[in-house]
Amino acid sequence: RFWLGVLNELKNRGVEDVLIFSVDGLAGIKEAIQAAFPNSEIQRCVIHQLRNCFKYVSYKHLKEFSKDFKAVYQAPNEEIAREEFEKLKSKWQGQYPYAIKSWENNWDVLSPFYKFPNEIRKIMYTTNIIEGFHRQLRKVTKSKTIFPSDESLEKMLYLVSMNVVKKWTQRYKNWDMVLNQLLIIYPGRIEKYI
Repeated sequence: RFWLGVLNELKNRGVEDVLIFSVDGLAGIKEAIQAAFPNSEIQRCVIHQLRNCFKYVSYKHLKEFSKDFKAVYQAPNEEIAREEFEKLKSKWQGQYPYAIKSWENNWDVLSPFYKFPNEIRKIMYTTNIIEGFHRQLRKVTKSKTIFPSDESLEKMLYLVSMNVVKKWTQRYKNWDMVLNQLLIIYPGRIEKYI
């Protein structure tokens, strides 16, 4: 219910459509997204999924296990990714069943990005950009433990976000190509915003 409340608040503030949600494995977020924005894609952060399954893998096998997974998440399409996953599964299932099971259980939210070209995949397969922004917010609020009012906290966060946004001056590589591909993949959903 919490995540549905957050998403409904975004809708009430004017968010009409979201093409792709790139999320971590937060409990209930998938169901909330499906209820609030049923036409949206849900992509689980591949980096977080990898880190999560690495918890179940011995350090001595981590490098090889990681290399084998690269063939899965760098596959050109879902069919080949599934084949690579089956190879990986036959190799590692006996030693690390929980690591394999976590990918099987989350395949529906790990696989949407296979239908996109590499330029879009690079943007959507991780939440690291968002986490960097949150880290900047925490950095400022952590050093100042007490705020005289909620309004003073809001002002501080606003100023920090303005400073962070100033650093976002670099144009995303191949953005024109990405935008054109998104216009084709999602007809009628982007045009009114550009």
